[in-house]
Amino acid sequence: MKTIKHSLRSSVLSAMTLLASSALSASELDIRIAYLGYLEDRGPVLSNSFPEPEDSGLRGAEVGIKDNNTTGRFLKQRYHLEALQSDNPEQLLEKAQSLYAEGVRFFVANLPKAELKALHSQVGEGSIIFNAGSKDDALRVNECIPDMLHTIPSRAMLADALGQWLAAKRWNKWLLITGQHPDDQAYAAAVKRAAERFGSRIIEEKSWSFDTDLRRTAQQELPVFTRSRDYDVVIVADERGDFGEYLPYNTWLPRPVAGTQGMTPVAWHKVVEAWGAAQLHSRFEDHAERWMNEQDYASWAGVRTLGEAVTQTRSDDPETLREFILSDKFQLAGFKGRRLEYRHWSGQLRQPIPLVHPRALVSLSPQEGFLHPVTDLDTLGFDAPESQCRVK
Repeated sequence: MKTIKHSLRSSVLSAMTLLASSALSASELDIRIAYLGYLEDRGPVLSNSFPEPEDSGLRGAEVGIKDNNTTGRFLKQRYHLEALQSDNPEQLLEKAQSLYAEGVRFFVANLPKAELKALHSQVGEGSIIFNAGSKDDALRVNECIPDMLHTIPSRAMLADALGQWLAAKRWNKWLLITGQHPDDQAYAAAVKRAAERFGSRIIEEKSWSFDTDLRRTAQQELPVFTRSRDYDVVIVADERGDFGEYLPYNTWLPRPVAGTQGMTPVAWHKVVEAWGAAQLHSRFEDHAERWMNEQDYASWAGVRTLGEAVTQTRSDDPETLREFILSDKFQLAGFKGRRLEYRHWSGQLRQPIPLVHPRALVSLSPQEGFLHPVTDLDTLGFDAPESQCRVK
């Protein structure tokens, strides 16, 4: 009788082992992720502003793939990056179409708004696209691209992060200086919205429309240009860096400068070191031999989002992964001291916003005391009632 029981037990164990082995074999997944980076020719810059590296975004995606494979190899999951950077949008779209035809359904896109819309029209069916490049508010409000997720913060999120800090300091009188480019105008619009939200006042807005070489004339021209009624802070909207770098220490009144230059709200910066961020910086710098920037972080977050979702669901089905990513079960460890999740209406990644100057972290928004019925992270940017998007 004991022999029979032992034999049955052995048979059961063997069957369980076989089933486990079969299940493990069946769960082997190869995940192909495409990275598309647009190398925009922004024309000559009128200052000594340092240009972003041409591989911004790409290196972040590569580190994300490495991180995914570090844990994925124990779970029979392998991640592969298909990358293309080009200054030709048509070439990028052709590459995306080719990859889509080969079965690729996951795209990390460091592209402007128009190119994102074109990309979705080509490969959006049954895919997940991460916007890691465009901060355009319209993509989160009234020009929503179906099923798109945004890992780069919107301009509204950045401006609100700054506006909260200034409100907490009671620096409520702002002099706003805006450049001539459409991106500068968009940033200024976000600043005006933040001023209204948090009880500040723009006492005057000035437009920078000169082609002066400020490398030689900043000390003479900028004090006169910034002469105005009393203000607490100068807010600058100069995304290209044509003039904003020369404003600190050259204003008519001895006042701080913030916005696109001076103290700046950003998605990521080298000076963020707490919450394990130093380890992420170390891994990135070993790989890229430079500092990690906003585009790198946003691309890394897109790749890591997929890695986390695949790990938790054991699936590579886009619909399954999207449903999980937009659920309350998902969280991304983003090295910002908080659980990062996606807004189910706009697909925007909720995240704290560091306020930095070139060599130090000043603060992290949302600021204490700014409350919200769901999460204070939703005090940054457009909340659900303000958006027409419905991703979920």
